Amino acid sequence: MKKLLLALVTVTLAGSAFADIQDPPMNDQGPTSKLGRGLSNIVFGVLELPDTMMKINERQGNAAAFSTGIVKGTGRSIVRIGAGIYEFLTFPFPTHRGSFRQPMKSNIPWIHSGYTEYVPELGWESRKGYNSVPSGF
Repeated sequence: MKKLLLALVTVTLAGSAFADIQDPPMNDQGPTSKLGRGLSNIVFGVLELPDTMMKINERQGNAAAFSTGIVKGTGRSIVRIGAGIYEFLTFPFPTHRGSFRQPMKSNIPWIHSGYTEYVPELGWESRKGYNSVPSGF
């Protein structure tokens, strides 16, 4: 009976230890995520130009959007496409601090020069559903 109880306790402890490693914290940031992020940055990296122009237009006006916005947006597009090429070529390897995270600094809300993980969407693209009928009809 003692051997059966010892075996049951051993299997229970081993099973709980095995369950812990099934979904590690960085599971979302794997090679497939890095490959997808790299392809997205290569294909849609040029969208940084109109996005930066629109943000500067809202903050500083039209003249700044068509001067500073173009220069800053072009630079951001080049960085985004370069990072996409880098991630596409190195997607099987954990290159950024031993992980598959993006090499660019993240988008910090109070600093207007950070990069998001994926390319920003323009204003006419939306994930909201507008097909619902109002309740009065």
